[in-house]
Amino acid sequence: MVDRGCVFCGIVAGVVPAHVVLDDEVAVAFLDRSPLFKGHVLVAPRTHHETLTDLPPAEVGPFFERVRRVAAVLPVALGAAGTFVAQNNVISQSVPHLHVHVVPRNRGDGLRGFFWPRTRYASEEEAAGYATRLRAALG
Repeated sequence: MVDRGCVFCGIVAGVVPAHVVLDDEVAVAFLDRSPLFKGHVLVAPRTHHETLTDLPPAEVGPFFERVRRVAAVLPVALGAAGTFVAQNNVISQSVPHLHVHVVPRNRGDGLRGFFWPRTRYASEEEAAGYATRLRAALG
């Protein structure tokens, strides 16, 4: 499945230029054009799916194996201490094609925690209520 108007489908098809670092039957990984840090890689499935929840269950494992591989080699290849791995669904997703960010990290690199404000539960009871609702939804 390909979306002709999708820039990532264009990269997968080889018609949109990109600095590709991995290209196989499951995914294409390429440098982000606006990286958090140099070496920031986006891993996208070859098939067009807008979000993680749209990815068929049988494709999740193979896709995340590619994400794992990129996360494993980034520190070795770039001399980074670790990686930050993130994925957005709809909100903050600048390209509506599933992709996972793998970002090289080092202590003192200036990236602090998450990119959004944190909050707290008002009480243990409120937290328990959220957990109960989620467990019920999961079946």
